[in-house]
Amino acid sequence: MDNKIKKNEEYIVDIIDNGIEGEGIAKIDNFTIFIKGAIKGEKVKIIIVKVLSSYAYGKILEIIEKSDKRVQEDCSTYKRCGGCNLRHIDYDETLEIKQNMVQNLVDKSLKTKVKVNKTIGMGIPYHYRNKLQYPVGIDKNGKPTMGVFANRTHEIIEIDKCFIQNENAEIIAKYIFNYWMKNNLEIYNETIRKGLLRHIVVKLGLKTNEYMLILVINGDGFNGETNFVKQIIKEFPEIKTIVKNVNTDNTNVILGEVNKCIYGDGYITDILGEYTFRISPHSFYQVNPIQAELLYNIAIEAAKLDKNDVVFDLYCGIGTISIFMANFCKKVYGIEIVKEAIDMANENANLNCITNIEFFDGDVEYVLNELINVKKIFPNVIMVDPPRKGLDKVSINNILEILPNRIIYISCNPSTLIRDLSFLENVYDIVSIQPVDMFPWTSHVECCSVLYLKDSIQ
Repeated sequence: MDNKIKKNEEYIVDIIDNGIEGEGIAKIDNFTIFIKGAIKGEKVKIIIVKVLSSYAYGKILEIIEKSDKRVQEDCSTYKRCGGCNLRHIDYDETLEIKQNMVQNLVDKSLKTKVKVNKTIGMGIPYHYRNKLQYPVGIDKNGKPTMGVFANRTHEIIEIDKCFIQNENAEIIAKYIFNYWMKNNLEIYNETIRKGLLRHIVVKLGLKTNEYMLILVINGDGFNGETNFVKQIIKEFPEIKTIVKNVNTDNTNVILGEVNKCIYGDGYITDILGEYTFRISPHSFYQVNPIQAELLYNIAIEAAKLDKNDVVFDLYCGIGTISIFMANFCKKVYGIEIVKEAIDMANENANLNCITNIEFFDGDVEYVLNELINVKKIFPNVIMVDPPRKGLDKVSINNILEILPNRIIYISCNPSTLIRDLSFLENVYDIVSIQPVDMFPWTSHVECCSVLYLKDSIQ
């Protein structure tokens, strides 16, 4: 039957739910309409902007009945940049939206009808990011600019103040950009792929107050490097290292492979729990360390480790959770594809005087297979914290072959988490799924899921 919903037609609809990106959901003759910026419980007038075979997109023209969960936005650019797509919703309500989103995925995809726990929020959900990445470029009027990319585009939006970035990191980035302008240094032009400065990246240790400045450049160096360093460290003594990152490729990836340290040691440190961690330019380190520490403690407690346990930590990054676990178990084997991260993980283990960890660099799929099938090492516990794409089927099959007692699955993508749990639920009891708000005001949520081998729960 032909779809009756047409582009550019106007409707008045009731918002019956919020989707996985925080968008409002309405139905017209049982046909699904997604409406950005709408909140469950509202009545809105919309115009249809795009129609596909099984759903459409609408744009709000008027809010007829406003939700009591709607708040006044405090950011003038959030609608365009897309970074904080829940900024118009009361914070406590965003936590409930995230819980419901995970619950809906569970109900649709799992035979085990687990009750998803309430999302654990952040006490002060502002300025929490420990990594700033601002693109630099030339706008449509030929003027150098710095800010963030508009949602789904490469147009740079200038930002006066961001409510999730670290405030001092923003000050540093703006100072660097102004210095670049005053000294007539080149800005990268993405259209013609010429020019020099592509991104300004600032990383920081929240508890150490150490900052790393990374200049992503389309070349090997720039004029006046020595004077630049002197001026920057005089203005910002908290900057412990400055790195040139060389990226001459036509790519959306921010960092190139080559780092050249022009000040300091090329890394900074931070403290999570009672442990110190070194962070390099390419290291993955949770962007919200306050919530990361909470998440790791949840995972450690859920794992119920003892001194006889052997643990595999898949996608271990710079070894943060491996190190958290090491004091509670016999041995930890960490696997991570980024060699620089493994080098940093070994340094972090040494830094914290931990000797019962062994790290391996390589693709999890292949290293896991070698540990199990060649070296005959069999874990009691597997900890996984994969990228957004989730686990590959080979790794899942290897896990099902060795059947560890417990699996602790940390995920930044509920969709792939629930997909992977569906492959495991015939053999494992899904004990709990705990969402943690690692990214306040965004639609993203981190989850810690606990699985016990069937008939093994004490």
